[in-house]
Amino acid sequence: VHVLESGAGLVSAGESLRLSCVVSGDFFRISGIGWRRQAPGKQREDVAFISDGGLRDYADAVKGRFTISYGDNDRHAAFLQMDGLKPEDTAVYYCFATLDPGRKQEAWGQGTQVTVSS
Repeated sequence: VHVLESGAGLVSAGESLRLSCVVSGDFFRISGIGWRRQAPGKQREDVAFISDGGLRDYADAVKGRFTISYGDNDRHAAFLQMDGLKPEDTAVYYCFATLDPGRKQEAWGQGTQVTVSS
């Protein structure tokens, strides 16, 4: 299973970025796609998740600013629209796909850097 992120960038506070994630390879099904992030010196934290049924979940820190969605007619691709970016959003963003109904089996991407300057 391959998970590939794209959309890295350096932006100023208040601007927007859109991250993309594509999942490919040999798997039965995807039960959801999500994003986590890790800032320097901090633990990795959840950002957003979308289930195969389209239910979305967001971390409190990004609610109202970030939106996760699937590609048009493509549940193997997901996007994270990030608006109103803040310096504290600076981190490496990792896309992951859950591959079983219990969401215990995960496949991860290599991460993509998002830097927000003040």
